[in-house]
Amino acid sequence: MFAALGRFVTRFRWYVIAAWVLLAVVVGATAPALESTQDNSEFLPDHYESIQALQLQEDEFSDAFSPGAILVIEREDGGELTAQDQTAVAGLAEELGPKLADKTFQPLVIAQDEEGKPNLSEDGKVLFAVIPLADGATGYDPQAFDDAEQLRDDVDELTDGSGLEVRATGAVPQGLDSQESSEKTLLIVGIATIVLIVGLLALIFRSVLICLLPIVVVALVSVIATGAIAWSNDAFDLKADSSVEQILIVVLYGVGTDYILFFLFRHRERMRQGATVRDSVVHSLDRAGEAIASAGGAVIVAFLALILSSLSIFRAIGPALAIAVFVTLVAALTLVPALVSLFGKALFWPSKAWQKEPKHGTFVKLGKTVGDRPGLTALVSGGVLTVLAVFALGFNPSFDFNSSLPEGVESTEAMETFQENFSAGAAEPVPVLVDAEGADVGPEDLEAFKSALGDAKGVDQVTGPLEAESGNAYQFYLTLADDPVSDAAQDNVEGPIRDAAHDAAPEGTEAFVGGTPGIFADMSKAMARDYKVVFPVAAVVIMVILALLLRSLVAPWFLMAAVGLGFAATLGLTVIAFQHIGGESGLIFMLPIYIYLFVTALGTDYNILMIARLREEAREGRDPHDAAAQAVTHAGPTIAAAGIILAGTFASLMLGGNTLIVSMGFALAVGILIVSFVMSMFFTPALTSLLGHAAWWPGHGDAVREHHDDTATGTSGQVGLSDSREGVDLTK
Repeated sequence: MFAALGRFVTRFRWYVIAAWVLLAVVVGATAPALESTQDNSEFLPDHYESIQALQLQEDEFSDAFSPGAILVIEREDGGELTAQDQTAVAGLAEELGPKLADKTFQPLVIAQDEEGKPNLSEDGKVLFAVIPLADGATGYDPQAFDDAEQLRDDVDELTDGSGLEVRATGAVPQGLDSQESSEKTLLIVGIATIVLIVGLLALIFRSVLICLLPIVVVALVSVIATGAIAWSNDAFDLKADSSVEQILIVVLYGVGTDYILFFLFRHRERMRQGATVRDSVVHSLDRAGEAIASAGGAVIVAFLALILSSLSIFRAIGPALAIAVFVTLVAALTLVPALVSLFGKALFWPSKAWQKEPKHGTFVKLGKTVGDRPGLTALVSGGVLTVLAVFALGFNPSFDFNSSLPEGVESTEAMETFQENFSAGAAEPVPVLVDAEGADVGPEDLEAFKSALGDAKGVDQVTGPLEAESGNAYQFYLTLADDPVSDAAQDNVEGPIRDAAHDAAPEGTEAFVGGTPGIFADMSKAMARDYKVVFPVAAVVIMVILALLLRSLVAPWFLMAAVGLGFAATLGLTVIAFQHIGGESGLIFMLPIYIYLFVTALGTDYNILMIARLREEAREGRDPHDAAAQAVTHAGPTIAAAGIILAGTFASLMLGGNTLIVSMGFALAVGILIVSFVMSMFFTPALTSLLGHAAWWPGHGDAVREHHDDTATGTSGQVGLSDSREGVDLTK
C-alpha cells in the first residue's frame, strides 16, 4: 500500500505539491479566524451547580451587579490620600460616566464603608472603585478588551497632573493583559521553535534544504489545519481556551518535524546503499509509511478521546489537535516524499557526509548493551521510571489562575496592591442564588439563611438578599476571606459554604453557590470524572491500533504499560521540580491532561517506531537479542533526533513567562526526553528481547519473511535498511 503511494507521489510530484499549495490558499482565504475564550463558565456542562447559579442569575437578575474592573487608587508619592484626593476621585467617577456609556462597563462605583465614606485601606493610602459590567456584557469578548484598553487611556488622561496613580485590574483588564501576554508568548514560542528546529537539523544533516523543509511544510499545513479547526469549532460550537494557538504551533512543528525525520532517516540510509532517488523514496515510504501512519493514528485517537470529556475546553482542544496531526500526517506521507523526490540528491547539499555510513556510532554501543543485557537494561530503565512515578502521587492540583497571569503588567500589580490592603474576596463577590419558585419564603427564613452563610468557613461578609421582580428568586453576595481564584476559596466553596447553603435553604427552595470559586470547584469534579473515562478509553483504542499494526495481542499490553509508566514518571519529575524544589503549593489542574495528550500519545509514536524496526530486524532472521540490538542501532538515531527536537519545541513554552506555561513546557519537554531516551530506546526493546517470540503471539510478526522485489525498479528487498551492520551517527 505505501509502496504504491510512493510510486504515485513520485510520478505526480508536481501535481501533489500544487494541490497542497492550492488547498492552503483556498483555506487561508475562506476559513474564519480561530477564536478562543477566557470565560471558564463556558467550559462546564449545564448540570453543574455553578452553571445553574449563573443561569438563574441571568433569568431572574439580568441587571444584577457584576464587577468587570477595579480601579486601585494611590498617590504617586505614596502618601495618604487627602480629602482633596478623594474629591478628585469622585470627580473622576463623574467624568468617566459618559465615556463608559453604551459599552462593556457601567459607571463606576466608589467602594464605601457603613457610614457612606470612601473605603480606605487601614493606612489611608489606598482606595478602590468598582466598575460593573453593562447588561448583557460577558467581559470576555474582543469588544470588552478594547473597552478596557480605552478605559485605561481615559483614566490616564483624566488623572494627568492630579498626583494620583490609578491602575485597572479585575476580570476584564486581567483578560486584556493575559491576551496581550499570550500574543507575545505566541511570537516568542514560534521564533524559538523555528530557530531550534533549523539549528538541530543543521547539526544532524548539514543541509540547507532539509533545514527549510519542515518550515515550508508546516507553514502550509498550519494554514490548512487552523482553518479546518476554526470551521469545526464554529460547526460544533466548541470553545477553545487561550493557550490553544501556542500549543498548535508546538504540535505542528514538533510532530511535523518528527514525521519528516522518520522518513528522511530511512531515505538517507537507502541512498547510502546506492539506490536512485525515486527508488529510495518509494522504498522509504514503504518501510516507514506504516509506522508513521500507525503512530499518527495513535496520536489522533488519543486526542479524539477527549471528546468524551465533560469539559468543553478539552472537547475543543482534542479534536483541534487531532485535525492538526491528521493534516500533518497526510502531508508527511504525500507532500514530503514529493518534495524529496523533486530535490533529488540536492536535498543534502552542501553536505557529502551523508554518503558514508559511520563505522562506530554511539548507537551501536547502546544497541549492543540492550541486546547483550536486556534484563539489566529493563531493570535499570524501568526502575528509574518507577522511582520518578512514585512522586506523581504527590501531585496537588491548583486552580489558582492568578499565578498564571503575566508578571509586571498593570492588572497583576494592581491586584497585588488591592489584596494587600483590602479583603481578598472583595475583588469578586460570590453570588448565592435561591430558587424560591412555588415556595412561601418569609423575611425570617431569609435572615436565617443569611446568618448560616455568614457563619460558614471562609466568609467575611454577606450582603443581600436582593429579591427578583418575579418574586421567585433571591440573591446574596459573599465576600470571601481569600482571593476568589485561590485554592483556599475553592476548597471553602466546595465544602463548608455549599454545605451551609444547601442545609439552610428555606423549605421548598434550592440554593446554588456560583462565582469563580464555584466554577473551579465544579471543574475539579469534572476533571476527576474525565480521568476515569478518557484515559482508559484512549488506552484501549491505542492498544487496538498496536494490535493491528503488530499482529500481536501481547505486545500492546507491555507497550501501553511502558507508556503509562512514562506518563507517571513525567508527572513525578514535574512534582519534584516545582512542588519540592520550586516550593509551589500545587501545579495547574490541567497538567495531567496535557501530559497525557503529548507524552502518552507521542511516546506511543516512538514505541511504534522502535517496535516496528525490531520486528523488521526479526524478520531478517535475527534472534530476539540481536534484533533488539539492531533496532536500537538503526532506529535509535531517528528517535533521538525526533525526541530532542520535539522536547526542544516544548521547552520553548518555558519562555512564556507565567507559571502555567512554564510548568507545561517543562513537563512536556522532560516527558518527551523520558519516553524517547529511557522508555523507547532501552525499556521497550529490552522487554521485547526478554519476551522473545512470545511478544508476537499469536500473529508471529517476527517470523522470517521471503524477500521480494519491493521497488519500482525491481531492486531486491534483501538490500534493505536492516542489511547495514554499522551505526548511524546522529550528527552525520
